[in-house]
Amino acid sequence: MDLFDKIASNRGPLGSHSHYAHGYFTFPKLEGEIKPRMIFRGKEVLTWSLNNYLGLANHPEVRKADVEGAAQYGMALPMGARIMSGNSNLHEQLENELADFVKKPDCLLLNFGYQGVVSIIDAIVNRHDVIVYDAESHACIIDGVRLHAGKRFVYPHNDMEKLETQLQRATRMTNETGGGILVITEGVFGMSGNMGKLKDIVALKEKYQFRLFVDDAHGFGTMGATGAGTGEEQGAQDGIDLYFSTFAKSMASIGAFVAGPENVIEYLRYNMRSQIFAKSLPMPLVVGALKRLELLRTQPELKDNLWTVVRALQSGLREKGFNIGTTESPVTPVFLNGEIPDATQITFDLRENHGIFCSIVVYPVVPKGVIMLRLIPTASHTLEDVRETITAFEAIAAKLDKGLYSKNQVSV
Repeated sequence: MDLFDKIASNRGPLGSHSHYAHGYFTFPKLEGEIKPRMIFRGKEVLTWSLNNYLGLANHPEVRKADVEGAAQYGMALPMGARIMSGNSNLHEQLENELADFVKKPDCLLLNFGYQGVVSIIDAIVNRHDVIVYDAESHACIIDGVRLHAGKRFVYPHNDMEKLETQLQRATRMTNETGGGILVITEGVFGMSGNMGKLKDIVALKEKYQFRLFVDDAHGFGTMGATGAGTGEEQGAQDGIDLYFSTFAKSMASIGAFVAGPENVIEYLRYNMRSQIFAKSLPMPLVVGALKRLELLRTQPELKDNLWTVVRALQSGLREKGFNIGTTESPVTPVFLNGEIPDATQITFDLRENHGIFCSIVVYPVVPKGVIMLRLIPTASHTLEDVRETITAFEAIAAKLDKGLYSKNQVSV
């Protein structure tokens, strides 16, 4: 079969719905300033779908730094990959400050989060090594694992007993191959909002020889006493061998970093193909990241404001009988019973009649018969925003219980 003919006959699990979903349920356009209330299809909506945890996207100092960085350097500088001609004092300054903030000896700046994780895994392991990873890991981890030429074992989400079983298997295998073991998990899981059991995983190092790689995209800036992440939150930061986070969440920007021992970071610096063969992170993004990191360190009230909203939202939803799962972080899932047609109508009702914009997740990400509404609170939201949202959720839950959504068709 011709490759393009194959694509025409099978557009994929998401693409198969694009004829009615595009522009509304998928690829929607939120317009205006980045803030809790934005414009969707000409109407103002209260938005809970922005990865802007600390409200830095429109912080005046951040906006000023972004503008000044662009004016001084433009988007072209530095020209070339860092290994060739794209390094700068500011890139190295940002690495040093990030390493100090997350309490690791060294740090490597990365262009993108997704690409970074895939490339870290590719660089660290070879065909003699074994990867053991959590079943609910983000797609970037799954894709990195898929590239691995050696064995990989998965364990059910946060199941320490099964993790230990897989470590036993991996140990037997590496004893034969002479390889090593890399355990991969997340700090905060982006869908459920619960934390990886980092402290328990680190404790297993007393019995098994392995290295731990943690993707803390949702934990950096939101978790821990200083915002240094989920490892700090659990008192397990020292046991994390490679600590990764992106700038796309709490930092409200583009870029990422990985921190760890100096010799390992130096190895990655010279062996991560996605970095040595790619243009360096543009200078305005580096300048902006330095300002964002400064605010993380010096304005703890940003994280305090976030958690005030988080606690109000999550406690309010629970008090009204909503199932928000096992979240331990700002990520707030709301689980309802229903099918995909119900989900589309709930989304339409929330956006058109209640002015609430949030992400909706259905099968195969969650089991059949389950609808998950995913809320991302930020420091910019208010307690009034929380009250308005809970009231809207009560209304849609009542309609769902009465089967009203199943009787209607939605046209967008």
